Amino acid sequence: MKQHILPAIRLTLVCIIVFIGLYTLLILGIAQAAPNGGKGETVSVNNKVVGYQLEGQNFTADNYFNSRPSAAGYNAAGSGGSNKGPSNSEYLKQVRDRIDTFLVHNPGIDKSAIPSELVTASGSGLDPDLSPEGAKVQVKRIAAVRKMNEAKISALVEQNIQGPLLGLFGTSKVNVLKLNIALDKLSR
Repeated sequence: MKQHILPAIRLTLVCIIVFIGLYTLLILGIAQAAPNGGKGETVSVNNKVVGYQLEGQNFTADNYFNSRPSAAGYNAAGSGGSNKGPSNSEYLKQVRDRIDTFLVHNPGIDKSAIPSELVTASGSGLDPDLSPEGAKVQVKRIAAVRKMNEAKISALVEQNIQGPLLGLFGTSKVNVLKLNIALDKLSR
């Protein structure tokens, strides 16, 4: 029995040292080499930090592109989905309410034209991006509120579309924070 227990204890100690100590230090070293020391990539306007590139923010004003809803209340410390499935009556009511709110703020848009990401929260509750369609469906409202040409705002959306990684991985997306910053610059 002693011949089995001692190697198991040694292996456990080696695993603790490697996976708790060395691996943690390796990841910490990689993070320190990343932009902003691994604390996340901030977005600044006039030398003032206005948000984080990889964290969704609550934009609900009619003169801005609205963000994807958040099940976590846009709180990065409480990141997570609602865990409510598509058959949950409370969840379905919440989605219907979001659809109704969207239609009130975007008159003339057909219910079937609303991209699902504008009425459903992401798995993390902090998705900073929309699909190009999610941004384009809001152009008419923003143009009317800001009294701007729709074509200019549509062109701005096109300029802010990020294609898939290496042209292969993922889908096209638009970062809502960066798009709203660009929208403010265009309005001036």
